[in-house]
Amino acid sequence: MNEEHIRARFEILILPLMNDAYNLARWLMRSPQDAEDMVQESYLRAFKFFNSFHEGTNPKAWLLRIVRNTCYTALAGREKKRREVPLEEEANEIPDTSASPLTTLSKQATVEAVRAAVAELDVDFREAIVLRELEGLSYKEISEVTCVPIGTVMSRLSRGRNHLALILFDRRTVDQL
Repeated sequence: MNEEHIRARFEILILPLMNDAYNLARWLMRSPQDAEDMVQESYLRAFKFFNSFHEGTNPKAWLLRIVRNTCYTALAGREKKRREVPLEEEANEIPDTSASPLTTLSKQATVEAVRAAVAELDVDFREAIVLRELEGLSYKEISEVTCVPIGTVMSRLSRGRNHLALILFDRRTVDQL
């Protein structure tokens, strides 16, 4: 295949999936700006390795796997940097525990409450929920994206949904007090 044919195929199969890539990156990175960076990096990687994409492969699962790996690499680097903070600096940091106006507003709307609750889930559960409920991937596709067995996908979805229900129930109970 010549370069022009590869580029055209990439544009047809992969470019339309940018919103899906951004959605997963936003949930994993928890920041719109970081998500945009991860999508850009993922698309560069996807184009670079597009010759490894085989006919019959699900393009969405293939791209989301690249997005996932790119995000996890960035998160691991971020965690490493966080651990390297000198003790003196760490002792002077005071976390802001006040509720932001956005958090306060999100509690008033059911959709926003669910989004906030999803954001609180552990990354494995959050990832499974986002891929299934927001991206509409099958268990098999989620298994391909996350490189875990289908049984693990099912377990993460079940446990993630249970945690999500508990978070929402706890918020509802607190709001009623």
